[in-house]
Amino acid sequence: MLNLLMFKSFYIFLIVALFALSLVSCSGTNKKPIIKFSKDSASIVIKNLDKASLLKVRDAFAVNADSNQLVTVLIKPGEQDSLQDEILVNGKTNLIGDSIVFKPDLPFVKGKDYVVESLIGVEFATVEKIILGQVKQSLQPQRQTLKR
Repeated sequence: MLNLLMFKSFYIFLIVALFALSLVSCSGTNKKPIIKFSKDSASIVIKNLDKASLLKVRDAFAVNADSNQLVTVLIKPGEQDSLQDEILVNGKTNLIGDSIVFKPDLPFVKGKDYVVESLIGVEFATVEKIILGQVKQSLQPQRQTLKR
């Protein structure tokens, strides 16, 4: 009888703890950055950075703005392309206000798909992912395909 009472108490405690952890981990501060083309489609803009990510980006630019690999842009091969490799797009990355702007050396080609990869704002593990066993061995970049 005592064991059953202890089990019920532990079970209720576990439910309350999981509920509290889910509330803490669901705060609105960890929004994913938004990646999209600028209005004129001449550059790619990453915005909606959280404060911690923005501070890290500003520090990286302060150290060496020319060599930052904050954003990787690749041309996605089309179905008719003989080469099935993604091609790196060269360009410059700038911090403008609270957004990161990638400006390619050559203009984006209309009708092509571009894959944008960034580790900015990527979390290693949240409490919820640890509890659910969804933690991966390494950081996975945010990867988004944009069509020009």
